[in-house]
Amino acid sequence: MKVLVTGVNGQLGFDVCKELDRRNIENKGIDRESCDITDENAVSAYIKNYAPDVVIHCAAYTAVDRAEDEKEVCYNVNVKGTEYIAKACKEIDAKMVYISTDYVFEGAGDTAYEINDNAAPNNTYGLTKYQGEEAVKKILSKYFIIRISWVFGINGNNFINTMMKLGESRRELNVVADQIGSPTFTCDAAPLICDMAATEKYGLYHATNEGCCSWADLAEYIFSVTGQNIVVHHIKTEEYPAKALRPKNSRLSKASLDNAGFKRLPDWKDAVKRYIKEKSGQKI
Repeated sequence: MKVLVTGVNGQLGFDVCKELDRRNIENKGIDRESCDITDENAVSAYIKNYAPDVVIHCAAYTAVDRAEDEKEVCYNVNVKGTEYIAKACKEIDAKMVYISTDYVFEGAGDTAYEINDNAAPNNTYGLTKYQGEEAVKKILSKYFIIRISWVFGINGNNFINTMMKLGESRRELNVVADQIGSPTFTCDAAPLICDMAATEKYGLYHATNEGCCSWADLAEYIFSVTGQNIVVHHIKTEEYPAKALRPKNSRLSKASLDNAGFKRLPDWKDAVKRYIKEKSGQKI
């Protein structure tokens, strides 16, 4: 198997390439400099030339608030870029793995979303990621669409890093407590993605670490692991104004993994603990 990975400098792309290397699977990770995914001719030429068996598409425009001001840029990357990759995969009969998000859902209620529940994104980022899903489904039959949420990984910025940094200078923090979801450690997601890519169990999946929490719960757990003595005040979404609306319910059902015989990811607390240990080099 020969694999091309987009977004190699992002949290997930970095760990996917690392996992492929660990398995001695031939792979190449690309970034914006290697190949501009918004350039259809460049994408087609690059993929034809490398001739992978699988393209794992991790690259995306993920600045959720900025997307509201840069709708065209966001659309070009998340929709057109995805479409160009899917078309190139079709030309060489390669499989495609498309990484999507919990933001495709509106986030109402308090039950976990199933894979076929109605998508109703409430911000530009979520809309473009959903449109990317639809493009993949329209163009290809050999595809995996994997929705993840609340991503964190060693190679990049994320909520855990932000909390640890703020904890160095602050004694109290206000953190949103009415958005509920599941963190996803890229180090755990990457092996699952590589397992999937080696099969023909095509379709739509949800893959996050097990268990649910609020952002405030997550912050409190982070500080309990790092030993930082920070008081976390639980606030409502409305008390933390942001340009883009966030879903309050980001719970995702993992029944799709069970049905296909894939192993679920470890509990989110276990994942956070391992991440902090690796990030800080501490014995925790």
